[in-house]
Amino acid sequence: MEGPAETLAYVAGLSAPGRGANALGVVDVQPGSSTYGTVVGWWEAPGRDDEFHHYGWNACSSALCPSAPHPHVERRYLLVPGIRSSRVYVLDVKENPRQPRLVKVIEAEELRRRAGYSRPHTLHCGPQGIYLSCLGGAEPGDPGGVALLDHTTFEVLGAFEVDRGPQRLAYDLWWHLADDTMITSEWGTPADIEDGLQGERLLAREYGHALHFWDLRRRRHLQRLDLGSQYQMVLELRPAHDPRRRYGFTGVVVNVEDLSGSIWTWHRDGDQWAVTKVIDIPAEAADPSQLPPLLQPFGAVPPLITDIDLSMDDRFLYVSCWGTGQLRQYDVRDPFHPALAGTLEIGGIVRRSPHPAAPATPLAGGPQMVEISRDGRRVYFTNSLYAAWDDQFYPDGVGSWMVKADVGPGGGMAFDPAFFPQDFRGLRVHQVRLEGGDCSSDSYCFS
Repeated sequence: MEGPAETLAYVAGLSAPGRGANALGVVDVQPGSSTYGTVVGWWEAPGRDDEFHHYGWNACSSALCPSAPHPHVERRYLLVPGIRSSRVYVLDVKENPRQPRLVKVIEAEELRRRAGYSRPHTLHCGPQGIYLSCLGGAEPGDPGGVALLDHTTFEVLGAFEVDRGPQRLAYDLWWHLADDTMITSEWGTPADIEDGLQGERLLAREYGHALHFWDLRRRRHLQRLDLGSQYQMVLELRPAHDPRRRYGFTGVVVNVEDLSGSIWTWHRDGDQWAVTKVIDIPAEAADPSQLPPLLQPFGAVPPLITDIDLSMDDRFLYVSCWGTGQLRQYDVRDPFHPALAGTLEIGGIVRRSPHPAAPATPLAGGPQMVEISRDGRRVYFTNSLYAAWDDQFYPDGVGSWMVKADVGPGGGMAFDPAFFPQDFRGLRVHQVRLEGGDCSSDSYCFS
């Protein structure tokens, strides 16, 4: 938190299948720079049909844990999975931070053969290696799960799970290192996701609606917490950064009974884990003529909580409402009673709220992937979710933009009117990573 402010942001640029290569853009985020708020570096993937989504660093503070120390590992490489191709690209950003260099490709066949997985999604550096969540198995119908990669060679070591218990669906993973506990969440199978949201399956409550708790060291399933089948798509996991705090937050995309979104807090309850709903965000009534076909029968816009992020001091939780076009900031110092501290509006299925840099231009998309600077004073977010889903909810085009908001000392947010990059060479933008690390990269063994 006391380190120097970031000067660069790395942004995943995704292309829909059949429409060209994916890329990683490098954005200047240093105020006062002559190129502030513009793309100053670019790396294009050699493969096709990758569809970049989430990606992350090779090393973080957990590499210093006494249980499995890796003291010579440095935060140097970005590992970028292609969620459709099942490739993983390893990029060196140390030699020239503005020009990532490809040093290794983990091919889909290696991931299938050594770990039994496909469709890599989210990765985090951990004490045993790099943990890579995967939405699919080696064959259609096989369960998704977590693959382990070596910290330094990036070879696929194998599947994390020794005993997976009832877990079948995958999405995010995180942990409480002091408790030797890993948590995973659920989205859906590749067939449920890759061609867009399957409305029939959603209403049949067939997407994920549970959290899973694991013995991290023994790699065994411990507990499944079902939030209720109406709470469809339990996505991002954000545990408290302070290792003495045994709680965290997860977001639910939609309640199929009323189209609301929700935030839940997991926590210890005696010798077990429990989960409590702490925030409900209702859907907003809308004229069906202003809605995409998928939503017209409902006459409402769901908030669609597609990302959350927690500041490093565990004070503020940021919630992306991709459907209504809101970024919400909650004071979560009491994790069971969050208090709304600020709201920004931009984009949205109906609102199409503009950015201060272009107040006359309606915007498609909405706050999606959120990243917070280590000191908590700056929040960056982008507007694309996933190509097929973008096209369903924003059928007239989602566009491509990135935003920065400044955070007041006591909370509240304001757009930086000088920061509004939109030129990403025709690609949509998703995950953001910040030079030197960010609030969704690191996990800690020490306070």
